[in-house]
Amino acid sequence: MSSSIAPRIDVISDAICPWCYIGKRQLERALALLAEKGLRFDVAWHPFQLNPDMPAEGWDRKEYRIQKFGSWEKSQAMDARITETAAGIGLEFHLDRLTRTPNTVNAHRAIWLAGQHGVQDAVLEALFKLYFVEGGDLGDVALLTETAVAAGLDRDALVAMYEGDEGRDVVLRGDAAARQGGISGVPSFLMGGYLLFSGALPAEQMAEAFAQAWQVLSTRAA
Repeated sequence: MSSSIAPRIDVISDAICPWCYIGKRQLERALALLAEKGLRFDVAWHPFQLNPDMPAEGWDRKEYRIQKFGSWEKSQAMDARITETAAGIGLEFHLDRLTRTPNTVNAHRAIWLAGQHGVQDAVLEALFKLYFVEGGDLGDVALLTETAVAAGLDRDALVAMYEGDEGRDVVLRGDAAARQGGISGVPSFLMGGYLLFSGALPAEQMAEAFAQAWQVLSTRAA
């Protein structure tokens, strides 16, 4: 690989996006396929808010989804389809355990800080599991703290961040930049600043897209 371009995949996502968790699993499988061919990539996760106008305290999930989708029955049908899709790649969703739709800025701050400490993947995985499997409230700073620390993030650094505003501007700017760049849905996958695709594609398709993109970028840098 050329050393002039960082071999990195950038993923724009939200911690409450079910397709982002599904996409993470497909990405992991894609990276394993690429590794078999001698291609290895770093991965960095970046913020996007599905509900940028969500109050800081969040919203009762049933009430919010009725307003957003028109009926609770439609919401439940969507949850059932997502749960079935997740099960097909080994994820056990329990969306019935969710009671609140949170504001995700503080979750994104934890994910950002985890990136600074080299434990972003583990923290992101823990937050996805907390929300989609355990039904935890990602707006609860105490719960976010315990979950992220258990996943390997330094407690003192995390507590200090939440006691101030560190990371908030980073998250909000990242969210705004994604929208200004034309991102309207997540997960979205980029390489070298170029949007490759959006959505939780099957691992084989992801691997092919990443390999082709890297070949093009490497040729341009040569």
